[in-house]
Parts: sequence; C-alpha cells; structure tokens
Amino acid sequence: MNRPSPASENLSLPPAPGARTGMSTEALRRAVVEHLRYSCTKEIEDATPFDLYRALSHAVRDRLIHRWLATRQAYLADGNVKMVCYLSSEFLIGRSLGLSLANLGLEDKAARIFRDRGFELSSVLECEHDPGLGNGGLGRLAACFMDSLATLDLPAMGYGIRYDYGIFKQQIKDGQQVEQRDDWLQDGSAREMPRYELSQLVNFGGRVESHTDPDGRFKTQWVDTQQVLGLPYDFYVLGHHTDTVGTLRLWSARATRDFNLALFNEGDFRRAVEQKIDSESISKVLYPNDSTDAGKRLRLQQQYFFVACSIADIMRRHKIGRKAFSDLPRGVVIQLNDTHPSIAVAELMRVLVDLENLDWEVAWEITQKTLAYTNHTLLPEALEKWPVRMFEQLLPRHLQIIYEINRRFLKTVHVHWPGDTERLQRMSLIEEGPDRQIRMANLATVGCFSVNGVAKLHTELLQKELLRDFYELWPERFNNKTNGVTPRRWLLRANQRLSELITTRIGSEWTMRNFDQIRQLKDFVHDERLLDDLWRVKRDNKIIMSRLIKERLAIELDPESMFVVQVKRIHEYKRQLLAILQVISLYLDIKRDPSLQVVPRSYIFSGKAAPGYQIAKQHIHLINDVADIINEDPAVAGKIRVAFVPNYGVSLAEVLIPAADLSVQISQAGKEASGTGNMKFAMNGALTIGTLDGANIEIREEVGEDNFFLFGLTVAEVNALLRTGYDPETYIDRSPRLREVIAILESGFFSPSEPGRFAAIVQNLRQHDPFMVCADFDAYVATEAAAAQAFTDRRGWARKALLNIAGSARFSSDETVQQYAKEIWKVRPVPVDVRKFSEP
Repeated sequence: MNRPSPASENLSLPPAPGARTGMSTEALRRAVVEHLRYSCTKEIEDATPFDLYRALSHAVRDRLIHRWLATRQAYLADGNVKMVCYLSSEFLIGRSLGLSLANLGLEDKAARIFRDRGFELSSVLECEHDPGLGNGGLGRLAACFMDSLATLDLPAMGYGIRYDYGIFKQQIKDGQQVEQRDDWLQDGSAREMPRYELSQLVNFGGRVESHTDPDGRFKTQWVDTQQVLGLPYDFYVLGHHTDTVGTLRLWSARATRDFNLALFNEGDFRRAVEQKIDSESISKVLYPNDSTDAGKRLRLQQQYFFVACSIADIMRRHKIGRKAFSDLPRGVVIQLNDTHPSIAVAELMRVLVDLENLDWEVAWEITQKTLAYTNHTLLPEALEKWPVRMFEQLLPRHLQIIYEINRRFLKTVHVHWPGDTERLQRMSLIEEGPDRQIRMANLATVGCFSVNGVAKLHTELLQKELLRDFYELWPERFNNKTNGVTPRRWLLRANQRLSELITTRIGSEWTMRNFDQIRQLKDFVHDERLLDDLWRVKRDNKIIMSRLIKERLAIELDPESMFVVQVKRIHEYKRQLLAILQVISLYLDIKRDPSLQVVPRSYIFSGKAAPGYQIAKQHIHLINDVADIINEDPAVAGKIRVAFVPNYGVSLAEVLIPAADLSVQISQAGKEASGTGNMKFAMNGALTIGTLDGANIEIREEVGEDNFFLFGLTVAEVNALLRTGYDPETYIDRSPRLREVIAILESGFFSPSEPGRFAAIVQNLRQHDPFMVCADFDAYVATEAAAAQAFTDRRGWARKALLNIAGSARFSSDETVQQYAKEIWKVRPVPVDVRKFSEP
C-alpha cells in the first residue's frame, strides 16, 4: 500500500467532531477532504478543480441540510406556520455554490483552503454548470423571490420542473442562432437531493365514469389512465445573515414501468422502452417548440405534471397535521407565477371533490381562498389557451370541472349584467370557434382570491384593458406588486468592487437585510472622490467584460468608450431592431463624414430567441451582420464597435450588467409588464434609456427624471395611433435618417453574399411595424445622442449613476416579497437558530 505523502499525511486523520457541519476553517477543510475521498473517490494530491468543486459542493450541502433540518424543526415547534407555495414553470437559479458560501460566511475560508493547495477558489467555482431552468425575467424573478423569502425568514416552498435540458445553449454560426442542448446535468449535480420517498403519481388520458353513491351523492372516477411518476429533487436556498433554509422542489418525470421484458424478448426493443421514453419526455426540455400539436401537447403535459405533483405534495403535508381541509387556506397559500400553473384551479378542485369527497361549494371556497395569481404579460398570445380537444384527450376530468366552474361563473356574470351577451363571451373560460379553446388566464382570475400585476402601469392596463371585465366584477381582487431583484446576487455577488466602495461611505448595514439603507448614497452626490472612484470601478468592470468578449468573439472593445448594453430575451416588442437601426444610422453619419467627432460607443447585445420565432432569429442575424461590417471598417475604428455575445444566462449577466454605462430598455409602451433587467442595471450604476413602459416609469420616479433618458410614444399615444390607423410609411417618409437606414438594408450592404436576406424585415417595417419602431426611431436616435454627450462629463455621469444606485433601493425583491407577505399571503416570519437544533 502506498504511504500518503508528508504533505497530505495529516489529511488521513478521522474527521473531528462537527466536521460534517462545523464552520471553522479546519472543519471545512476536513469536510472537503472527506467528500473528496468518499464522495468523489480522489485523494487531495490527485484532485482537479472539478473534483474540488464536487467535494466543496457536498460539504456546503451538508451545512445547508443541517440548517434545513433546523428550519423544519423550528416550524414544527411553532405549530402555527403558514407556508407560501410558489408554483413556477421557471426557476432561473444560476450558479449557487459561491452564493451559498457567502451566505454561510465560508467564502474566505474556502479560498484559503484551496490557495494552500495551489488552487484559486474562482477556478473551482467556475466548474459549476449554470442551469438554464428558465427563459428570462419570469424564472429569474422566481429565483430572486426564493432568495428573499429565506432571507426574510418567511416559510416557503418553491415548486417547478427539473428539466433534463434547460433553455438551449445558444451558438452563433454565420451570424445565425443555432440551438444546442443545455446538458446542465451531464456531470451530475451535488446541489440537489433526490427525495424518492416523496414521489407522486400523475394521471393522463383515460376516461371519466360517473355514478351515484348510496347516499345519493353524484360521484366521478377518472379511470384507465396512463400514469407517470413525479420524482422530487430538493434544492436548498439559504437566506442572507440568517439560518433559514427554504426548499425549491423540482419534479422529474419517470416511467412507472421502465422496461417491458416480454416485448424485449420478442425482439421489439423500441416498444420495450416506449413508456419510459414517453414519460420522461415530459421533463426533458424547457419550453418545447409548440408550433405543432405535438409540441402543444407536451407543454400542457408539463404544466399539469408539475402542478399535480405539487398539489399532491401540499396536501400530503397538510394531512400530516391531521388538520381539517377547511383549514388549508390558514396553513398554505399557493402563488401561481404567471398563467402556466393555472391548471392548479381545476386540479385542487379535483383533489378536494373527487379524492377527499368534499361538496363542490365547500371545495370551491377552499380553492378560492388558497390560490393567488400573478399575471406577467400584456401580450394576448402569451395568455395561454389550450384546445378543448386536447383537454378531452389528456385531462378529461379537468375539462368537466372547468365546464362546471364556467357554468356557475357565467351565472354570476349574468346576474350582474343581465342580457350582456358580449360580456359573457369575453369572460367565459371557453373561447368559442372552430377550434374551441380554454382561456387559462380567465380560469386563474376566477379561481384565485388575488390577481396582481408586476408594475404600476401593468396593473393599470390589466384593470382597464386586458382583464377589465373581471376588474369591474371583483375590483377588490386586483392589486399591484412591482417586481424586484435580489441585491445579494446582483450587487454584492456580481459587483464586489462597487459593493466595497458603497460600504466605505454608508457602512455595511445595507449588506445585511436592509437594502433600503442604500438610499443614503444621495447624501454623497457632491463627494468628488467618491464620484471618481465610482467611475474607476465601472471602468474596471468594463475591462473584465472586454476581456471576456475578446476571448469569446475576438472583438476588442475600448473600456473608455460608452458601453451601451441591451441584454434580454429577443422579441419584437423588446425592439432590439430599433436599437440596431440606431447603430446603423450612427455608422452612416460617420461614413458620410469620417472627420465627424463622436463619443466612442461599444454596443453590446445578448439574448436568445425562441427556436420557432423566426422573426426574432432574423433580428439576431441582422445584429451580427451589422457587427461584422462595422467592426471591419477602418473608417469607424475607435468610434463604434458592435458585439452580440452568445448564450445569455445568469453567469454572463453577472459580467455584462456591472459593466454597462447605458441600459437599453426600449420596449413599446404598454407591452413590457415590468422588466427586472432594468432594475439590475440601475442597481449597478447604469443609466437607462427607455420608454414609459413597465417598471421604467417607477425607476424614473425613484432615480430622478434628469438621471433617466426618456423617449418614445406613451401608452395613450400608441392607442390613439392604433385607433386612427398606424401607417409606418408616414414616419419613414418624414424621416430622411430612417429612409437612409432602410435603403441600405434593402441594398444588401450588410449581407453582400445574400442581398435579399433582410427583405422580410424591411417589408415588415414598411407594411406592418406592429411595435412602432418607425414611429419612435427619430426620438430614440436623438435621445441616444444626448446620452452620449452626457457621458463626456465624467463626474456628471458618475453623479447620475450614484443616484441610480441609491434609487434602486425600492427595487429589492426583499421589499416586493414583504408586500406579498403582508397584503396577499398573510404570512409571518419564523426565525431559525441553528444553534438550538439538536443533532443525533
């Protein structure tokens, strides 16, 4: 047997007491070595950064589980805990190991341990995959909320889907988006804990039988179904400066019967594993392309699968306490994060009526008191509708329940507005037509006690337009809860230089659980040394971002230039097209007059287009083609650079956002529900150029009108144009600049190998322009130029940046969650002290 080397001999000692959960440097070191050996089968001298990452992940998970058990014990000891159950089809959690180390207070200790072995902690943390379990703001908001719930000691469970493959990995080939699988589980995941004993069975298909029981009660049975097993995986979410650990429970689909030996022995190998393939496809990928019936069917299966598993789990926990079902609303509140989980209304009714034998009226009262709904969109196409025929095939019992809910609801509507058949048609849960549809947003609104928007304007538009009929019926149900983001990840973690600078002026209390303290920065607007330091911090962040872009794209950006950043999901209403048209316009200005003095700009784009969204993918192609031409043109060298950074996700955002000077938030007014990227940018000292849309309005109020570059049509002006008939050609004709930009697009200048490549974009601009790019073009160009001019005043710009940081206090997810807790959920904090937790 080989004797351990002297350097590692002391590592052979048995673990000291408390090594599994201890918080000292020595306890953590021993835990890492133990997991390295017994979880990773490696000796310390043979370990790679990835081995160390796995071992450290296990060691950290031990400490999180220790606190999770203490949290559970605290809730049991309290005896009167009300739990928030947050249902979301997306949780864009990002890398978690570094954040968990910071929240445990172990980051410096871990760094010392690895440095002693010749490793940097940063290289170890870089081994963690960035799970793409969301597509943008919706999933990121859910992750921020889980962070804030734990930080505020609020009892909570998050429920979602453990997708085998997250949102696709984006590559750019020949300027075009190419989707690759995002195999975030390829190396396993030490962050999660499978809970086999809590698996749930989910039914699909089959038929419904009805009968009358001996007591004369009408009963139904859902029979001859196909069953899928839901296996839960728990992720542990530790709060900041607290011992509370929340649970994010994600469901993975498994077959109830993996393998048919008889078919295999007959040589029918494909059918032998058919059930396994069909069942496990449910949690295979986030947002399968739903342009086909098969894709739609899979999306509906996904939504019902995780809702059914989650409600079964909620009911299981409720029964443990042997509480009456009428007590369910006092013990739990189920928050639906957007329309995806709205089938929960019908599922909870099915469980209460069919399985628990409650009368309809009693079950409906419980359901309406338990469920709450957050709407996240104003786009009609995003308010999910499912074909009735699909429900008949997949969820026949739920269709019956929805029909009965609708029958009773329309009776209520008729009583309020007798003879108003048009209103009845608008409010019905069923949209009539050749292919009848179930309106899921209407179902959620009818079945929930609270309906909230996510920004003041968004909520107003819900009440006045999208859900106006429902608001007129139940005004008390509607309320606003403006979104927020966690400062732990988006400032403390992503921008440590800025965090340290802030602390030099206002102390460290803001880093605890009191982000509102950051408002004190307003007192330092005349501190010239602080303003100069703030400029230097931004420049340092820009250097880091420039290195990343050079490494990935071979494009060099000048850190002294103004970094104009638009990073978000690629969608027509978000108007990346408007942004690149402005870049083209500036490029043409310089080409006309090479001696023109302009403020140097670096334009950075990033974001993913849905695989089936061809127009959005064309916009990505256009941005990349424009970048290729501009970056190779010596006439504009040192004046303009353009970069599209592929595969936008949480980890990339943590580099791009702290480096931005100008945050581009230019959605058409009335289309963006809120936005959270705008908040992250302001929190990191970027100024916003934007429309009066979503949370932009409230950001402008908080940071000051002079510190926000406003342009564009208002909602009222957009609606007036739509009423009178919007004609984009009118705006093209009156704008020589816009005509020039469209002409060069038509000429094929940016796509010489395929001159007609962007003909569809030009045609859409001329004939349709659904999001009024042409109407807002001149105003955007002028406002962007004004922002560039303001950038030349370094201290003036830094002062505006400082006021943006101070103004971001209102947009912490802690404040948003506190509003939910007080005004919707009616939950209270339950403090946890791990020192009181007795280990076996």
